[in-house]
Amino acid sequence: MSRFERHVFVCVNERPGDDPRGCCSAKDSAAVLDRLKGETHRRGLKGKVRINKAGCLDQCALGVSIVVYPEGVWYGRVTVADVDEIIEKHLVGGVPVERLRTDLQGASHV
Repeated sequence: MSRFERHVFVCVNERPGDDPRGCCSAKDSAAVLDRLKGETHRRGLKGKVRINKAGCLDQCALGVSIVVYPEGVWYGRVTVADVDEIIEKHLVGGVPVERLRTDLQGASHV
């Protein structure tokens, strides 16, 4: 099995609707995951970039949460509309999408 250049984890965790932390699933994480998988395959990145579901990434208030390795770049509040930009700029171009990052100094982690 080949090694991937990047490994992307998308939180699809579900919590009860009355949980004050919320959850990524309720913020349409399944659609974000599907779009990421579909677009990376369509762009010929299969084998270079691996997209996986993740359980809770402990960033519920900032969901939909995504983390990209090996860089360890964390994204929050990701929507389906953000997926193409993440693929083009980060997964293809190697430059993280700064406006979506939650791992920068001073960012709020919940």
